[in-house]
Amino acid sequence: MEKVVDARGQACPLPVIQTKKAMEALGPEAEVVTIVDNEVARDNVLKLARSLECETEVREQGSDYYIHIRKEAMPTTRLTVGTGQVLLVSAATLGRGSDELGSILMRSFLYSLSETEVLPRRALFINSGVQLCCQGSPVLDSLLALEQKGMEILACGTCLDYYHLKDKLCVGSITNMYTIIEHLMAAEKVITL
Repeated sequence: MEKVVDARGQACPLPVIQTKKAMEALGPEAEVVTIVDNEVARDNVLKLARSLECETEVREQGSDYYIHIRKEAMPTTRLTVGTGQVLLVSAATLGRGSDELGSILMRSFLYSLSETEVLPRRALFINSGVQLCCQGSPVLDSLLALEQKGMEILACGTCLDYYHLKDKLCVGSITNMYTIIEHLMAAEKVITL
């Protein structure tokens, strides 16, 4: 059985939510084909499918992406997306008070974190925190080191759009609020900066 989800023209997280609902409604050995018209939606739907251990194939037709997701590889129980600790970075500075001091503290925090052996599973960047993942950020080296050590770095696409930074993202990948919420709810512990 095949189900088509036409999510063209829809902003994230709607393509992800519609795809997830279609997958849940179908039985085993089913295929969902989600159609999107931008790379961010394509990547977010692919992340959902991979988190559910589904087979995927993307076909590009003009400016549209047809994402074929085969449900037979989906486990009978949903995998926990984010176990362990999750770091939520909601600002480009650390703490309240002086922005200059907050910037110094954030650089120190992320550098120190990159030098430790125990890391959070992922870091979620929202609001002005997304600036840290972009060109010109004073913490790019630390974030790249953390990513190389295996910490997943995700930056909110809406926030990147708001600050006109989507094309300046240098580390991590773009995500949406739905995925952010999934990671926060699945985490054993959330550390908020």
